[in-house]
Amino acid sequence: MNGKNMLTIASTTVLLVLLAAGAAISAQNKYTLRVPNGLAFSEFKGYEAWQAISISHNGDLIAVILGNSALIDAFKAGIPGNGKPFPDGAKMAKIHWNPKKNETAPGQPLVPSTLHDIDFMVKDSKRFADSGGWGYGEFEYDTASDTFRPGTQADQPPQGNDAKCGFACHTAVTKNDYVFTAYGKR
Repeated sequence: MNGKNMLTIASTTVLLVLLAAGAAISAQNKYTLRVPNGLAFSEFKGYEAWQAISISHNGDLIAVILGNSALIDAFKAGIPGNGKPFPDGAKMAKIHWNPKKNETAPGQPLVPSTLHDIDFMVKDSKRFADSGGWGYGEFEYDTASDTFRPGTQADQPPQGNDAKCGFACHTAVTKNDYVFTAYGKR
């Protein structure tokens, strides 16, 4: 090879490395996000591997509700039906997807399509004493940019800018320690 070809190969290699590094740097790290005055996405690192508690479908979205081991153990111990509260450290994640029909499956069931948002709850009776001991966070997902952002008042449902954004809705289930989801028989 002559010097000109080697220079071209070296320049191309450097350019490709720089492009790859730039793409990696520009990719969002969702764990740096935080609801203003509220929960951080990083408080729920590893939620993707948590056990499923339940699923839901409200006509507009499909959701799976996940719980960390503290929450699952509490459900198995009879909480909240036994009148006891969930322990501090219990965490939930609710992942919402836009639905689509599975055209190839018998009955054409609705299945998850694009990600819509992720909601989080954490029990910390000291930190969130003024919201039933629970902190809440909601993070909207943008498919086009493959990024998350904290929910706002413009979202449906509107989200406040603090860890109490879900508290008003959850007061309807005060007797269940502010948790809507039941742990179904397995």
